[in-house]
Amino acid sequence: MTLVIFGAGGQVGRELAELARAQGLDIRALARAEVDITDAAAVAEAVRGADFVANCAAYTAVDKAEAERDRAFAVNATAPGVIARACAGAGAALLHISTDYVFRGDGDRPWREDDPIAPLSVYGESKAAGEAAVRAALPRHVILRTAWVFAADGHNFVRTMLRLGAERPELRIVADQHGGPTPAAAIAAAILAIRGQALAPGFDGWGTFHFAGAPATTWHDFAAAIFAATGRPGPVLHAIATADYPTPARRPSNSVLDCGKIGRVFGLGQPDWRSALSAMVRTQ
Repeated sequence: MTLVIFGAGGQVGRELAELARAQGLDIRALARAEVDITDAAAVAEAVRGADFVANCAAYTAVDKAEAERDRAFAVNATAPGVIARACAGAGAALLHISTDYVFRGDGDRPWREDDPIAPLSVYGESKAAGEAAVRAALPRHVILRTAWVFAADGHNFVRTMLRLGAERPELRIVADQHGGPTPAAAIAAAILAIRGQALAPGFDGWGTFHFAGAPATTWHDFAAAIFAATGRPGPVLHAIATADYPTPARRPSNSVLDCGKIGRVFGLGQPDWRSALSAMVRTQ
């Protein structure tokens, strides 16, 4: 049977395809140019013969989504429903990646899977709608919410900081938003671990799970760790408030996810982002 990966050109999709191949799995890795995930016929053809599908595709331009609502909803809300219905028709299970941005971000405790969602942005709204579409179409699903994803390739905070740090002597970094940076490679490993258990006879642990890196930190402290990991003098970092750095999209101040459930059901612990960061920075 085949593992189908949508969004194989993204951070998590690339890591997942590489790891799955290394494990000798039969995979069908599809990047954006290879399949229109809003096209029901194309998606049905793509998942034919699959036992497990990982939807790593997403519109992730959080600020641009405020002006590109239709595009964000097409990729993040419509497409997951299309994929889930195709999986139902093919008899395949689905893992769909979602985000911490479905939460309103107040309070000071980590968010649990059963906490009410109340997204603050178009991006968050579109991802929440995608979750609902998956739940409505396919009982055999895992929705995996994650946060602050980084990898050696693609667009992410780590690479942005390294670029800006090489260009500027000082940087102003938001210090009142909290979350858990998550290595894309750790997400990929978690997906394959989940697949292995979910396809076992009698598995009934379907549902929504949180998976994010630890320990929780702020963007400012994450930036400081990035430059420390280079082993070279970095720019001077100035801690600022969210209000001092206005953006088109509102972001949750508390994006910390409670990851206890995924440990209880799948035996997966939170990855330590600090070791992954050190390894990544050495490749840049």
